[in-house]
This record gives sequence, C-alpha cells and structure tokens, in this order.
Amino acid sequence: MDTYVYELDDNLYINLTNRCSNNCSFCVRNGHEGYFGNKLWLQKEPSAEDVLSAIDYGKKYRQVVFCGFGEPTERADVLVEIARELKRRGYVTRINTNGQGNLINKRDIVPDLKGKIDLVNVSLNASSAEKYQPICRSMFGENGFAALVEFARLCKRNGVGCRFSVVDCVGEEEVAACKRVAEGVGVPLYVRKYITDS
Repeated sequence: MDTYVYELDDNLYINLTNRCSNNCSFCVRNGHEGYFGNKLWLQKEPSAEDVLSAIDYGKKYRQVVFCGFGEPTERADVLVEIARELKRRGYVTRINTNGQGNLINKRDIVPDLKGKIDLVNVSLNASSAEKYQPICRSMFGENGFAALVEFARLCKRNGVGCRFSVVDCVGEEEVAACKRVAEGVGVPLYVRKYITDS
C-alpha cells in the first residue's frame, strides 16, 4: 500500500513522487525504504484525488508540507491542484524543494504557487555551484544551483513566502557563506539539524 500522506511533528506530509532531479549524497532515501516508520517509495504516483481522499480533515496540523521521497515540483500541476483545495479548507501549506522546479517543468511555475503555498523552503545545501554539484549531483549540472537561487528570487518577487535551508553538518564557515547567498536574494536562511534516524 503506497503512502501518499504521513504525519510527523504535528505536520502532515504529502508524498507525490519518487522522481528527483538531484541525487544527493546525503539524502535520507539512500538505502532506506522509509522515514520514521513511513514507507515512502511509491509503486504509483497519486492523483490529486488520491491524496485529498487520504487526508483526515478532522485533525489539526501546523502545516501541510509537500515533501516525500521525491522532488514535489516534479508533479507541479498535481501539487497546485491539491494546494488549492487545502487553502480553501484553511490549511497552512509548505513545499520542501530543491528549487529546480522551473528547469524540471521547462517554465516558470512560481506564479502558480501564489495564494496556494504559504512557504517555499528551498534546500540550498551549499554556497556555490562548485560546492553544490559534487554533493547534490543535479541532472542539470551546475545550472541546478543557479536555478534554485533564481527560484527563491522569483518567489520573493511574486510575493510567495520563501526561505533557504541548509543542514548544520556543512560546518560554520559554509553556513556563513550560505547566509551571504540568502542575504543577496533577500530571503532568510534556516539552519536545520541533520537527521540520521529514519
């Protein structure tokens, strides 16, 4: 049975795809079937209806987060359809993304997110394309890094809440360099703990 939605820390997470334009060396899915007891490898990608019918609307969630074993913007149209309904029902929505959605979809998807997504969390992971590509291994090469920085810039310009995130295991010097990248775009940087338990 595929897991389309799962709960963690008062949030509801939506798992749309296995596909991802990155092959990050540190990704939690490397060698794992799931995340905190939730099996997330999908046999079939869900429709918007599959996901919406799997949600328990009687429960209160801090946020509904598009984040599974793949990159949620690989399914941008389905994501937007689900988010539209969630916003209609009064939920706070977030996307955890590698920021390459415009390259993946070959168009600017940011205007589609406006009014439907409250926060776009872009995984920065490094302070430059040269440092990013060896660890995140984007199918777009070093363009992947430029695209994610531009994605955050477009979110800010379109009035879509946005932040960069970086994992604390990159070291203080790299975190400081990432902060400078974030300041250059005008979005905040969230430094999160590296999670090893899955």
